[in-house]
Amino acid sequence: MIKRTLVFGNSARLFLRNGQLVVERDGDGADKPQTTLRPQPTTIPVEDIGLVVLEDQQITITHGLLAALLDNNAAVVTCDRRRMPCGLLLPLEGNTIQSERFQAQLEASVPQRKQLWQQTVSAKIQNQGLLLASLGRTADCMFQWARQVKSGDSDNLEGRAAAYYWKTLFADVEGFKRGREEAYPNNLLNYGYAILRAVVARSLVASGLLPVMGIHHRSRYNAYCLADDVMEPYRPFVDNVVVKTMCLFPGIDELNKEVKKELLGIPVCDVVIGGARSPLMVGTTQTTASLAKCFLGELRKVSYPVFDA
Repeated sequence: MIKRTLVFGNSARLFLRNGQLVVERDGDGADKPQTTLRPQPTTIPVEDIGLVVLEDQQITITHGLLAALLDNNAAVVTCDRRRMPCGLLLPLEGNTIQSERFQAQLEASVPQRKQLWQQTVSAKIQNQGLLLASLGRTADCMFQWARQVKSGDSDNLEGRAAAYYWKTLFADVEGFKRGREEAYPNNLLNYGYAILRAVVARSLVASGLLPVMGIHHRSRYNAYCLADDVMEPYRPFVDNVVVKTMCLFPGIDELNKEVKKELLGIPVCDVVIGGARSPLMVGTTQTTASLAKCFLGELRKVSYPVFDA
């Protein structure tokens, strides 16, 4: 079953009752005059939830509900005053043989990590090229670079491909420059990547892996290095949603409710792995499960998606 993504953009009280997430909005409480017809609080089974995004600063959530969400391997994303994702809460235990997989991950050799990164970069560049081709843009060089990636991407083909990719993908956006603090449509990309990062981190925990221990990304300040690694081949799926959203809402450069609704469809957009089509949230679980087997020596290749418009 596909897990649900829930976004709370207005003030509300969220709590647990009989295994259900209960949403009580302003005016739903028992203190409201009996002469006024009160709407019934919304309820959602906790077991159906995969991702919760808390946007409004006035939302309150009980510890019991947080514990239940984590027990069911849901990820909880918190947002800042600009309603941009700024925090991520994940379960500590997500797999029955977690200790064994942690150990295998920590003991991965440098050559193995470099080979895994080679696969990751190659898959990312290939998917970027496929997205460009689907939009009628020239992408031959992308496919050539994808085949030429060496162990550890020693030639930095990821960077070379990125320079061409962004220039070509947003050729119609005057002065576009990719960066977290840069102008539109970077705000759409940032929001979409934050959702993707949460989905990938959730899958890593479910597969018994440590999101903090990356195969390439390393930072003393980053708690999700492995998520940042694994999400790379999935980024073009986010880019595709952003391009479509820009076409749906031309001239709108802010993250309004309608724009966010499109971006929040990222966890259920289609991906193809091994010839089989599935929602992205299911695909990331396949990817992280295969990565865990690579660390354990049971596989040599990570199951990354192939972009198919």
